[in-house]
Amino acid sequence: MKKISILGSTGSIGTQTLDIAREHKEDFEVVALSCGKNIDLVFEQIKEFMPGLVSVENEALASTLSSRLLDEGIKGVDILYGMDGLLAVATAAEAEIVVTAVVGMIGIRPTIAAIEAKKDIALANKETLVCAGHIIMPLAKKMGVSILPVDSEHSAIFQSLQGNSQNKISRIILTASGGPFRGRKKDEIKDMTAKDALKHPNWVMGKKVTIDSSTLANKGLEVMEAKWLFDVDIDQIVVTVHPQSILHSAVEYEDGSVVGQMGVPDMRLPIQYALLYPNRKTLSGDKLDLFKVGSMTFEAPDLETFKALALALKAGKTGGSLPTVFNAANEVAVAKFLNDEIRFFGIPEMIEKAMDEVKFIENPSVTDILEIEKETYRILG
Repeated sequence: MKKISILGSTGSIGTQTLDIAREHKEDFEVVALSCGKNIDLVFEQIKEFMPGLVSVENEALASTLSSRLLDEGIKGVDILYGMDGLLAVATAAEAEIVVTAVVGMIGIRPTIAAIEAKKDIALANKETLVCAGHIIMPLAKKMGVSILPVDSEHSAIFQSLQGNSQNKISRIILTASGGPFRGRKKDEIKDMTAKDALKHPNWVMGKKVTIDSSTLANKGLEVMEAKWLFDVDIDQIVVTVHPQSILHSAVEYEDGSVVGQMGVPDMRLPIQYALLYPNRKTLSGDKLDLFKVGSMTFEAPDLETFKALALALKAGKTGGSLPTVFNAANEVAVAKFLNDEIRFFGIPEMIEKAMDEVKFIENPSVTDILEIEKETYRILG
């Protein structure tokens, strides 16, 4: 039985991870959870999975949750909060693998702590490698820790590499659904609202990543993440818009052979693969029916309309602190868009402004990364 700890248990990835733990009770034991403010949901998760350790966002929420557990007669659960709580969940003594499903750069320090504690990482927190890949990957190698990708695209690449470690990669083909505005030009989407952008055609995800999909910023973040995960140059990663979301990504080898992974759009599949690697097991739900799919199409992304992707490619190629600036600026801009403070194209405009104005650092430390984040927030208000 594999013992797991989940950072971000009430979000989309976290709840689907618990779906898998529920379906395969004989394979998994949940030993620690963290969440932000959703103590109603984490309370229900505690009752079902009985982890020994739980962390929430702040002291007031921790007190409220502790009182509710006491009223329910539930004992033996340590309730912590804040960054100290996240670090405790990430390094829980019993945990063998840590699912990093928190959103944002808050996931960097707990991930580093988990690696230093020799926990394998099921990585769903893009920011960890986007901003600190130059720190994370050498550390994981040093500690003998596996970084197992949870994103559907990176999982597909990882699966396509199995049995081919001796072969040279020519290119990585990173697929994108194109989001809700695929095929439209600037004039057609300039007045689109957050409500419009949240209508993803294929995937059910959290609000932040769904907006990122509509701008293609998510694909830019995934390119930067893939660079570190698979030790390739940015120029070796080709983004391909594939609206059916059946081919989740592929690897082209030097002989021209392309190996890819296909399946229905279901995030539980890559999550389960990361948790059970190198093994596979039955997963409930729909299976791929190619007769029903009928056909699959592929097209180049429109970098003029979806400028966030072009900016991300620039940040990834430049490296240093620029990916952190891109990520932080995108977080600010998406939050403003969701609050109806800016229009759709205000997102790439804010990202570009920050990339132009924030001081560049060639080889940022974790402290530098967190300071760059703050400086980006300050510049963008």
